Amino acid sequence: MRPDILTGPVLIAEDEENDIFLLRRAFRKSGSSLQPVFVRDGQEAVDYLSGSPPFDDRTRHPLPALLLIDLHMPRMDGFDLLAWLIEKGFQIPAVVLTSSCLQSDVQRARQLGAAEYLVKPHAFGELENLVNQLLARWSRPLQTY
Repeated sequence: MRPDILTGPVLIAEDEENDIFLLRRAFRKSGSSLQPVFVRDGQEAVDYLSGSPPFDDRTRHPLPALLLIDLHMPRMDGFDLLAWLIEKGFQIPAVVLTSSCLQSDVQRARQLGAAEYLVKPHAFGELENLVNQLLARWSRPLQTY
């Protein structure tokens, strides 16, 4: 397992069971010490980030170091979650990971502060590579002196 300088989990807002299973597996295979924490929609992400019950114990539910956000979710979609992050002044990097490749979605997500916009690949090997690249960009090995 490689050490990372990011100090919290990766909060993943995803409602599709198959995608959750594959993302969990890709993170496990990555060797990263960053643990994914899954919420099922934007509202549950807001509850987590706000520390609302059942996420009010920051020891068990620390603030994330990185957010992965699907756009199309029930209750609160990814666009609304991105707008909420801006409104509340959160400085946590938000990466959109979605099946939509519409240019209008890309532009809107970027206008709402998405640090990156990634389209979910269809093959697990490609997803594994995407997770490895994502973790490489957003975390660095600790320097030892």
